[in-house]
Amino acid sequence: MTDDAPPSTTGSVADGGSTRRRREAIRRQVTDEGFVRIKDLAAAHTVSTMTIHRDLDELQSTGWLRKVRGGATAEPSASYHGDVRHRRQAMAAEKRALAEAAAELVGAGATVMIDESTTALELAGLLPARGPVTVITNFLAAVNALTGESGIDLIALGGAYYPAYDAFLGLRTSEAIRSLRADLLFMSTTAITNGQCYHQSQETVAVKRALMESADRRVLLADHTKFVKNGLFQLAPLTDFDLVIVDAGTPTPEIEALRARGVHLHIAGRDGTPTWPLPAGS
Repeated sequence: MTDDAPPSTTGSVADGGSTRRRREAIRRQVTDEGFVRIKDLAAAHTVSTMTIHRDLDELQSTGWLRKVRGGATAEPSASYHGDVRHRRQAMAAEKRALAEAAAELVGAGATVMIDESTTALELAGLLPARGPVTVITNFLAAVNALTGESGIDLIALGGAYYPAYDAFLGLRTSEAIRSLRADLLFMSTTAITNGQCYHQSQETVAVKRALMESADRRVLLADHTKFVKNGLFQLAPLTDFDLVIVDAGTPTPEIEALRARGVHLHIAGRDGTPTWPLPAGS
């Protein structure tokens, strides 16, 4: 077993291509199998375990997987969001309940922004029935789901494509968002701590802030697992949203704490049809 040789002047392009192909193969294997051992990857690709460590470090830094002791996993954790496929499978019933409650807020003729969250993707599938609706999104999965749907006027936001998120992020995306205006924004978050939303990526935070600035009303969709996860970059306090929709599995102490902070809260599946907060003084 040999390690990758340092790129030479004449072979750097080929060596780089080999590294990219190996990392793509590793990414696919981890996604398909859920967990792969470092020693097995080293043997399969005929490289040293140190090379695999570097590969996993790079794949983890771009959001494709989570490096753990002895290997790598595609399963989400308190600090790792997981790739899109695993995120779509996680908390599926709760996401459906959140999406059904959110859909009640969408009237015919509305312009709706949705972020790159899989919870908002669940809502996207319900929007054709609420049409005609204009949908603005940077989430390629949502664009694909809504393409050709009757009653949907679709605006896809461009920018730099981030495969791990299956979304467009970055400065160009934020600029495109700020040139538009929407009636409603539906978005989710990686983690909620002390009444604040957090994410693992600065690029994600920048785009979500632009979305929030460009919508007249903002709705956060958060299943109960968000309250036990961690995030690195602060996005916004929950009080910056007009409405926060949580699922029925959210612990009572969390619900009480949110309401004590002044968060307008709706519990999907328990509170009936969601309503907007009353104007101050009414």
